[in-house]
Parts: sequence; structure tokens; C-alpha cells
Amino acid sequence: MVIVANTPKYWEFIRNLRNMDGVKQGFIRQEKIKKDSHKEYMKKYGDYFYICLDENKPIGYIGLIDNDIRVATIPEYHRKGVGTFMVNELIKICGADIVAKVKINNEASLKLFQRCGFKIKYYLLEIE
Repeated sequence: MVIVANTPKYWEFIRNLRNMDGVKQGFIRQEKIKKDSHKEYMKKYGDYFYICLDENKPIGYIGLIDNDIRVATIPEYHRKGVGTFMVNELIKICGADIVAKVKINNEASLKLFQRCGFKIKYYLLEIE
């Protein structure tokens, strides 16, 4: 596996992965991301994302927006160390002064970040 810089050729991969059932449920915001709004988002923030490749095939992404990590892996690569690899690579690139906002019921993400040395610091409570 290798981490590469995000380029426009990966933008649709990121959008499709983020919209995928079994992936989007792990994110705090779960609305379907539309192509046009995603393109504008990538124009603004695309340089803050990295793509994980396995034999030149994109299998996940990780980004750091406003010091907050966004990470996703295609389902067939879940629980195979891809997320851990991406988080550890991001720490090497950006340093350890980063955070991850994780839904309290997202056990997979909680375990991922704890495996990589993160500690629970806050709970954020909102009225729905």
C-alpha cells in the first residue's frame, strides 16, 4: 500500500466512496453528496486529501480539514489494516497535533483511532 496526493482523477472515487452504503453511516453528516457540490468542495479542499492505493487501485482516502481527520476505506478492505496505515501515514505527514471527530456509536472508527494513539478527550452533545 502507498499514500499518494489527491488529484482530480480521484475526486469521483472519493465522492462515490463517501456516498456508499456501509461507509456513509460512519460519518457525522450522512446526506448524499452531489457531483457539483463535491467538485466545488474538492477545488477548495482537495489538496488536503490523500488516496491509499493497493497495486495502483484506490482503496481508501484520508483527509485533514480544519485539523479534523476524514477517513474511508472501500468495504472489501475493512478490517485489513488500511485505515490504520492511512492514519499513521497522515500523522507522519502532518504531525501528531490532529484530531478525529467520531460518532460515539462508530466503534470501528473509535478502535481505529485508539489503535493509532488517539485518546478520547471530549463528548459533543447536540439537540437533534
